Amino acid sequence: MTTTEPRVIPPAQRRNHWMNHVAGHAVMRPDQAAFRYRGVTTTWRQAHERITAAAAALQRRGVRFGDRVLMLVLNRTEVIEAVMAINTLGAMAVPINVRLAPSEMAYIIDDADGDVLVVDEPLAPLVAAIRALTDRVKRVIVLGAAGEGAEAFDALVAEGPGEFVAPDVPEDTPALIMYTSGTTGRPKGAMLDHINMVGQALTCIRAMEVFAEDDVGFMTAPMFHIAGLGSIAPNFMLGTLTVIHPLGGFDAGALLDAYEREGATVVFNVPAQWKAICAHPEAKQKGERLRVISWGAAPASETLLRQMAETFPNAVNIAVFGQTEMSPITCVLRGRDSLRKLGSVGLPIPTIQCRVVDDDMNDVPRGAVGEIIYRGPTLMQGYWRKPKETAEAFAGGWFHSGDLVRQDEDGYVWVVDRKKDMIISGGENVYCAEVENALATHPEILDAAVYGRPDEKWGEVPIAAVVLAPGSTLEIAALRTYLGDHLARFKQPAAMIALPELPRNAGGKVVKSVLRARDPQRA
Repeated sequence: MTTTEPRVIPPAQRRNHWMNHVAGHAVMRPDQAAFRYRGVTTTWRQAHERITAAAAALQRRGVRFGDRVLMLVLNRTEVIEAVMAINTLGAMAVPINVRLAPSEMAYIIDDADGDVLVVDEPLAPLVAAIRALTDRVKRVIVLGAAGEGAEAFDALVAEGPGEFVAPDVPEDTPALIMYTSGTTGRPKGAMLDHINMVGQALTCIRAMEVFAEDDVGFMTAPMFHIAGLGSIAPNFMLGTLTVIHPLGGFDAGALLDAYEREGATVVFNVPAQWKAICAHPEAKQKGERLRVISWGAAPASETLLRQMAETFPNAVNIAVFGQTEMSPITCVLRGRDSLRKLGSVGLPIPTIQCRVVDDDMNDVPRGAVGEIIYRGPTLMQGYWRKPKETAEAFAGGWFHSGDLVRQDEDGYVWVVDRKKDMIISGGENVYCAEVENALATHPEILDAAVYGRPDEKWGEVPIAAVVLAPGSTLEIAALRTYLGDHLARFKQPAAMIALPELPRNAGGKVVKSVLRARDPQRA
């Protein structure tokens, strides 16, 4: 009788990360569409072959396990291929926010300490400005046509894999360094590993109720943001189609046309975008296949939530909340609760652990305000090369989010402020987010932010910086009268400053240090 030795499958082929998810679909459903961008479809087999060839080419150019590869990109299929090629080598992809100034980009490039830059063709002119500020970039790879001194990504793919053998990449290998927006200082690079992204995929699958293989995920979030890459992690795991929408000026009609043309079923937009979509006369017809409509990044009004429910009656409405360091989702608010718990960010997801604590890390009672802290499989490894900041963030063995929240009797989370933005007025805590949410309900206020101004009597008083609707004559006295039904007197703004727009950073967050610096009565 002939016996054979049992075949041992190499660890690299058994790892649970998104490269192997793509490789698995290339075997199980090779001719099924994986990605579509501007009408061009890439199958799972094609994607796997292109990722492998690109990884081999990068390896030949010196990229090794643990290296950082910088990415200055928009949205297109090749971005996904490049990220996975980088990760196939055990290297880390470092997306850079394209809205940053060249000096801010140069800071991230120097901090990440990477010498290969993958750049989208429309952004290639920025390379010269970056190189004038840092000499760190040695090799440039362009997604599209490459000019002098650069290589085209497709040319790398065309070289083929040759004798390439992928290294073993354990699940705790960092896959991404995602830089935070830095509203209180220099950006920090959150190191997210493959365990984080698998945890994020499972979170999305549960939160979005994405179970059907014929779902069509439609991505509008930028891929240089964790909201982009994180939102498509479940598509890699399940093998569902991802339709990638190009970045650019928002056009509700064009987006609805794309929804209809592609048969989109799972979509995400911020509230301002949903408002424009719901106002479009063909929204109900062109979005009839939508099964999950999600939103986040800003509060949604009761009026908007009702409009969304009326426009898309067959869709599940889901709000998501989180932060980069958590890959990013931590809380989910489902449509059935959105009006009953209006203003809440929802319930903590079951795949993480969270507590609400005081400054001494004692749990606060339900209804009291404390900082929400986290542990779990989606929590980052730490901040890249910032041991002090990492130690501070992980004090006591939990990640300190910086978000001050309260939980109601049902466990729903309500964000009241960022810890660093809290105002103490006359010994009372004033939470900016709470005041901002009240200001957002005023029909003449389009945008609002609250910050503290030093005051001799009270120590600090809240100041409202607002963007008013065209033609508005709203003044502070009328505003305080309106807020009397919403806020205690000590929480109401002592003054209102009308601005044409609020100062925001490249991540879209209001920079309150700029508001304080511009305050006409700053002490």
